[in-house]
Amino acid sequence: MAYELPTLPYAYDALEPYVSKSTLEFHHDKHHAAYVTKYNAAIEGTEFAGKPIAEVIKATAGDDSKTGIFNNGAQAWNHTFYWSSMKPQGGGMPTGEIAKKIEADFGSYDKFVEAFKNAGATQFGSGWAWLVLEDGTLKVTKTLNADNPLTGNQTPLLTMDVWEHAYYLDYQNKRPDYISAFLSNLVNWDFANENLAAA
Repeated sequence: MAYELPTLPYAYDALEPYVSKSTLEFHHDKHHAAYVTKYNAAIEGTEFAGKPIAEVIKATAGDDSKTGIFNNGAQAWNHTFYWSSMKPQGGGMPTGEIAKKIEADFGSYDKFVEAFKNAGATQFGSGWAWLVLEDGTLKVTKTLNADNPLTGNQTPLLTMDVWEHAYYLDYQNKRPDYISAFLSNLVNWDFANENLAAA
């Protein structure tokens, strides 16, 4: 059975004015959809057909002969995770267990914000900024292109897409403005709490 493009968890205009309807239409319906289509074509007739996408990502990571499967599979997965990492009227101070964990592991929410902004702003070229759990401790990390924490000893809790197509229509080359808007107005702490609880 082919991997299907998930629908967005909110309306196309639900994240405005921080992420525009136009950006979500292009980003989800064109970019994300293309990764899904290419991933399905790449796994057709292979041992990976019908397997959970996260399992395929782990199995193909670092294998040069399976780069196409990995890149498209990981990008399909990353984008689905990214949509859930945002919500309308999101952002601001976290609540629940993730708030306590951020305080304990980073020292303060402000120190987490500083680390996350730095990861997003200093990711050269295309990639992702992540909040992850590793060996029981929260960390901020960044990955290049399609790479994600599933391939290491990390559990992803949140992600922010810093590929240009994620923000260029709304922010042009001002990536730091997009990062600030993500943290202040979009981040879905409920999703982070769910992932922390499941871990």
